Amino acid sequence: MEQVDAVVVGAGVVGLAIGRALAQRGLETLVLESENAIGTGISSRNSEVIHAGLYYPAGSLKARLCVQGRQLLYAFCESHGVPHQRCGKLVVATDDSQLAGLDALMGKAAANGVHDLRRLNAAEALALEPQLACVGAILSPSTGIIDSHGLMLALQGDLQRAGGDVALSSPVQRIVCGSERHVLQVGGDEPMDLAARTVINAAGLWAPRLAAVTEGLGPTHVPRAHFSKGNYYALAGRAPFSRLVYPLPQDAWLGVHLTLDLGGQARFGPDVQWLPDVAESPLDYVVDPARAAGFYADVRRYWPGLPDGALQPAYSGIRPKIHSRDQPAPDFRIDGPREHGVAGLVNLFGIESPGLTSCLALADEVLARLR
Repeated sequence: MEQVDAVVVGAGVVGLAIGRALAQRGLETLVLESENAIGTGISSRNSEVIHAGLYYPAGSLKARLCVQGRQLLYAFCESHGVPHQRCGKLVVATDDSQLAGLDALMGKAAANGVHDLRRLNAAEALALEPQLACVGAILSPSTGIIDSHGLMLALQGDLQRAGGDVALSSPVQRIVCGSERHVLQVGGDEPMDLAARTVINAAGLWAPRLAAVTEGLGPTHVPRAHFSKGNYYALAGRAPFSRLVYPLPQDAWLGVHLTLDLGGQARFGPDVQWLPDVAESPLDYVVDPARAAGFYADVRRYWPGLPDGALQPAYSGIRPKIHSRDQPAPDFRIDGPREHGVAGLVNLFGIESPGLTSCLALADEVLARLR
């Protein structure tokens, strides 16, 4: 039987960050990925935004790890040459009834430790973005954008320089927990056994499924998986904006927002399309052109100049929900030995936004929970 110190299941941005942290602490670490490339799921199908930490309840993991993670991520990008841009973001109110919501968001951000926001009136916002339509706004100067694949390659490079590695096309069929070590059955038709003292389930969409086939983990520690698809549409032509533009958030959904890539191309999304709880494999990432019809009215509330026919299907992503459409969005769920009683095992559930921003802080949090 092959044996290593630590195994991380899932080579997305969070799994690679955790693997890097384990390897840099001297553990022989292997990151297992079921696909034939790193980060093909959630990590490469998102808005690629570095969030400031405005939206999340004070004291939550999402709030704390986003603020910590944003600072760590900007420093990592600078030191590793990862393409990024601190472009800033405007959160806009499009009618007077939303102005109180901006003030509430300012208060929530301050409680989370975000102190660089500026409250703008309509004239000040339009001075920054003349094509905008709003009655007030918040400027978040520390919001940015990042090349998510470049980030993952940099994390993988650090992992490998520290003696760790990534094994692609290596699905995990089952985990058997033991008192001294855990045994993973890895592979397809003829799986091999791999033993490790430390196992991190960072399998994203499939983390609940992996937890369900972990012998020694009680069923009360396995959440039910839900799947929410978000569709994005690209703008034909160059956008007349230099910052990201977000409407005032609605519950856990941040609304159809305008984001930019590092080349200046604008895209709008995501929307919310709940999928059946039993997701089909392979997942359906096709973007229906007809769904763009609902985007025009949402976008024109803050950009009336959006031309007819300007939105083209771009891509979609599927979020790893652990709540249904009728339930409030929960916090990140990180279950370590204190939660489930299994030494050396950590399960990460519901790691959606701001997971990309929080990846380095999430890695530190996971290591702390192993102690």
